[in-house]
Amino acid sequence: MNPPNWTLERDADGIAWLTLDCAGASTNTLSEAVRAELASRLDELLNLPPSGLVIRSGKAAGFIAGADIGEFTAVRDAAAARALVQRGWDLMNRVAALPFPTLALIRGHCMGGGLELALACRYRVVVDEPGTRLALPEVMLGIVPGWGGMARLPQAVGAPAALDMMLTGRGVSARAASRMGLADECVAPRVMENAARTLLLSGRPRHRPSWRERLPGLWPWKELLVSAARRKVGARARPGHYPAPYAILDIWAHHDGNALAVPAGQPGSLEAIVGSATAANLVRVFFLQERLKGFGKEADFAPRRVHVVGAGIMGGDIAAWCALHGLTVTLQDQDITRIAPAIARAAEQFRRRHRGDARAVQAALDRLIPDPAGDGVRQADVVIEAIFEDLEAKRRLFAGIEPRLKPGAMLATNTSSLRLEDIATALREPGRLVGIHFFNPVAKMPLVEVVSSTTTDPATAARAAAFVRRVDKLPLPVKSAPGFLVNAVLAPYLEEAMRCVDDGIAPETVDEAALAFGMPMGPIELADTVGLDIAVAAGRQLAGVGAAAPRRLTALVQAGNLGRKSGRGFYSWADGKAQKGAPGAVPEGLAQRLVTPLLAAARRCVDEGVVADADLADAGVIFGTGFAPFTGGPLHYAAVAGDGGGHAGLAAQPVSPRQRAA
Repeated sequence: MNPPNWTLERDADGIAWLTLDCAGASTNTLSEAVRAELASRLDELLNLPPSGLVIRSGKAAGFIAGADIGEFTAVRDAAAARALVQRGWDLMNRVAALPFPTLALIRGHCMGGGLELALACRYRVVVDEPGTRLALPEVMLGIVPGWGGMARLPQAVGAPAALDMMLTGRGVSARAASRMGLADECVAPRVMENAARTLLLSGRPRHRPSWRERLPGLWPWKELLVSAARRKVGARARPGHYPAPYAILDIWAHHDGNALAVPAGQPGSLEAIVGSATAANLVRVFFLQERLKGFGKEADFAPRRVHVVGAGIMGGDIAAWCALHGLTVTLQDQDITRIAPAIARAAEQFRRRHRGDARAVQAALDRLIPDPAGDGVRQADVVIEAIFEDLEAKRRLFAGIEPRLKPGAMLATNTSSLRLEDIATALREPGRLVGIHFFNPVAKMPLVEVVSSTTTDPATAARAAAFVRRVDKLPLPVKSAPGFLVNAVLAPYLEEAMRCVDDGIAPETVDEAALAFGMPMGPIELADTVGLDIAVAAGRQLAGVGAAAPRRLTALVQAGNLGRKSGRGFYSWADGKAQKGAPGAVPEGLAQRLVTPLLAAARRCVDEGVVADADLADAGVIFGTGFAPFTGGPLHYAAVAGDGGGHAGLAAQPVSPRQRAA
């Protein structure tokens, strides 16, 4: 007999404590078996009603991570998908109808179906820890919250805040949940059980939003809110690419948040959503992300101190990111005046992240220490070089650092273009050098390439991946080769876009073609944002001596027009925004012309072993460049297009062995 997932205990006050601890799993998910067992426990509680019920987790990792995604991908037809949603909907309604007070005690992640279960309870207590996050992220999988979340979240926090969470999938912290009314109490771990007990027995009415928060959910304001939300969604996601957010708006506005009420023939129906190629591809992207998260798990490495050399934009932002994530960081440059701007940028980042929490901001600043003399090298577990791209300068730097490293310290370079083998010639132990290649802007780009040369010790690469996960980034193992993966794929795409401009196509038209394809930003605007001088250098590095750069690019750089940073490039820039004209009609085939070199470069990186396989290439290009996630990645897109472009939706998609392993 399988061990139970739920355990039920009753205390002297008559409170029932129902604890979920999924057997044989590191996190809790609401699988079919877990839900069936919960239904049985509810029967037991109704037979002998308690004074109140607390639902909590027995896992240190969090409350509930959501539904079992594998079960969604395993359904074979739309009818089975509808039945799965119906069972979850009915179960949450049972929880909501219990004749005694109920409370969800939330510590750690509370996602998707986990939050829908918490919303079905009368009260919610959240534990004030960094790991506590509450979200309905279904839209990021191309699906909708089907177990009551679309109805109950607006009732708890008001329609505007609820729609923002549901349409973006963004999570909120424990304190934010308390401020917005999603949680009734936000408490320290040491008092969480007592706080839950006190609130449960208090007789306090269920929280309701203020009338100002409820008003936008009433007609005619509801219609205005939906129209505004639709316009906002339309600015970043086209209906043909991402139908789920539009379905959420329709289901909330016209069906009271009940996805089961939408007739099958409508675009926002469960049948349409679950059967879409977007849902299948976004679930694929989810599993790719989980695979990246698995790198470095085998390494026994828990760094506490980081030393960064180079306080420019990249080095300073790497240092700030590490400090934000709890590491003590020393930041080195030639003098304090070069470090000061990095500290100022970090302070602003900390204030944005810890909005309203001055103590957290100060604590992060205290962890970021200016170190012009480089004294932090001796105590560092990780040393990251982020100076300018000059081979001899890097060699001199590493030759001076190596003798001062403590035993076991990791030595890393953030180079984006130089071969690690060439840098490592300055080291007595070349095996300890690894590439840890962040992308700009550091705070927004989730991917970090972990670069191994022919001399890098595999154990060092594994420890580098563990470090990347420690600072909440996605590590991608790549081989030391020109451009690694991301830049090697991005450069020919940008170059082709600029050659289109040379051919007389307006930059706005080129960008519109890419946006219509599904890119998050047009390639011309992206080149301007990165810097046209950097584009020239990267193109030269990857194309080799003698290759001619695009004519317009060359002319702009020679004139000192370097893009956003100089105020003028392909576009004029004002207040950080490109000043664009109307794009005009997009020529047929332009989007395909733009992405074809990118697809070829991605395939070449797999064939040459820069990445281990096509799945990792897709993951790297999606999370490193923003390549249209709804396609499932460039090589997946190319394979599907090669099959005629057809793609079954979730309800017809088997789960690969690799996905199950994830």
